[in-house]
Amino acid sequence: MAYVSIPTYSRSIPQRYALIAAKCKSCGAINLPLGVNCLKCGKILEHEPTKLSGRGKIYCFTTISRGGSPPEFSMQQNLAGAYSVAVVELDEGPKIVAQMTDCRAEELRIGLAVESTFRRIYEDDGMIRYGVKFRPIRTSRKDR
Repeated sequence: MAYVSIPTYSRSIPQRYALIAAKCKSCGAINLPLGVNCLKCGKILEHEPTKLSGRGKIYCFTTISRGGSPPEFSMQQNLAGAYSVAVVELDEGPKIVAQMTDCRAEELRIGLAVESTFRRIYEDDGMIRYGVKFRPIRTSRKDR
């Protein structure tokens, strides 16, 4: 099983739980995840925390089937079968990789409008790890 230490996981909680990004004070670019340098201008990142909307569109996606899952998701795959993962381009610009939820793989398509939702991601050494997953934005009862 892949191991993510509790301190490392804890430092990423603002990004994982609330989609808090870093807005570069030099060029205004939104950086997610937070790094040492701005992804746009390359300067050492002096930033202000910025809450993202949690809305975006699917940039690309895949369905992970039996045997293709990272170790931390093997239990989930054994219980629920295949699951979908997408690269979501957020309305503010950054792209984030996340599991999809509340939908079937057949519903997914590039450009589909999605929104974030807070969910259980996996369990590691008895500690449940939570974070953001994405689901399609439902516009009518017919979409459900």
